[in-house]
Amino acid sequence: MKKLTDKAAEPALRDEYDFSRGVRGKYARRYAQGTNGVVLEADVAKLFPNAGAVNNSLRALGAIIRRQNNVLAGK
Repeated sequence: MKKLTDKAAEPALRDEYDFSRGVRGKYARRYAQGTNGVVLEADVAKLFPNAGAVNNSLRALGAIIRRQNNVLAGK
């Protein structure tokens, strides 16, 4: 049988957490835009030096896929 502890004795926030100068909603607009986070395997990540390289590669791949789909559809 577990002993019940009194956790109400601890304050909700520690003294070192000072939010008195915080700005409410500072990043809300950026957060609302959303992101698509992707975790790359280590071997794949070594191929791309930065996010721009990943984006450019995916755009090129997307163009190839669209072109291939158009060929298959007889367009």
